[in-house]
Amino acid sequence: MIKNILLDLDNTILNFSVAERMAAKNALLTAGIQPTDEMLTRYHEINEDQWRLLELGELCHEQIKVRRYELLFEEAGIDKSPLETANIYESLLGIGHYFMEGAEELLRKLSGEYRLYLATNGASSVQKSRIKSADIAKYFRGIYISEDVGYNKPDVRYFEACFKDIPDFRRDETVMIGDSLTSDMRGGINAGIKTVWFNPSCAANSSDILPDYEVGSLDEIPALMERL
Repeated sequence: MIKNILLDLDNTILNFSVAERMAAKNALLTAGIQPTDEMLTRYHEINEDQWRLLELGELCHEQIKVRRYELLFEEAGIDKSPLETANIYESLLGIGHYFMEGAEELLRKLSGEYRLYLATNGASSVQKSRIKSADIAKYFRGIYISEDVGYNKPDVRYFEACFKDIPDFRRDETVMIGDSLTSDMRGGINAGIKTVWFNPSCAANSSDILPDYEVGSLDEIPALMERL
């Protein structure tokens, strides 16, 4: 029987894709750059690549913060300060929030029946600001942001740090739910707990990462938890 649920934040509870695009667009405008759709899409691609490197332990949060704008500006031939633009972006990213469909209802339902823990990679100041804006801290027994923990998903040390904080912790009573195969699912597998892949776009899984379960919408999760 499941007692502990570790929930990812970005693109599981809060829509990071929308927040990222809005913050990147406004950061570029503030820096005096007119962003095109192509530039914003390329920023997203570069950003994802940098987070993959962080998951592999090849970059840290501070490096990602500036590196994504250094690479974007170099490709586009833009003579602006990557550091200044990165600082503007992070300040904007922490303002406001966008819920994934059904996320608020899911949190209300699950928090009454299970012990919820928020497990997220990201910059501490940005994630805390978004969590506060969305008013979701009240649903969680613990909130674990990778920059504060000192390790990033999928590193097993990240999960072990979370587990130490969970009373009467047992792996067979714990599940990781998230949208990322490489951080959430691989991390849960590394940590020896059950995994549920949230895959609303029905993306094909061509990797060697095999989650225990897959759902296409958040409203499928309560019934699945009851069966586990």
